[in-house]
Amino acid sequence: MRVVIQRVNHAKVTVDGEITGEIAKGFLLLVGLKEGDGAEQVQKAADKIAKMRIFEDENGKTNLGIQDVGGQILSVSQFTLLADTKKGNRPSFVSAMRPPRSKELWEDFNQALRDHGLTVETGIFGADMKVDLENDGPFTIVLDL
Repeated sequence: MRVVIQRVNHAKVTVDGEITGEIAKGFLLLVGLKEGDGAEQVQKAADKIAKMRIFEDENGKTNLGIQDVGGQILSVSQFTLLADTKKGNRPSFVSAMRPPRSKELWEDFNQALRDHGLTVETGIFGADMKVDLENDGPFTIVLDL
């Protein structure tokens, strides 16, 4: 499982011109699931993200978590995060998990975040999405499990 965590001032996802998810301050999560991932990786990622301290306190130190700042999450499924670019010029996605299992695990991941008391908005699995965001910092972390 690979999750790109972007600290944002705001973010939204649109599909066919309709907003499907929108947040103010918080995390934009780009979520890629690979073959072999399961409930353990999903729960571990949700626990890690819910407790991650990457917001600045009054002293400018990254000591605050998303709940400390009243942040929200926008979760977007993105199988292209599992691209293998070692050979040739066309990425291979053979390690990316296939639907419907990948959709189920992405939904389980989002629920695990909600179980931490977080507000989670989402894109639409498998749709052609347009993601608009204002990265704060920029502050971007890649979480590999």
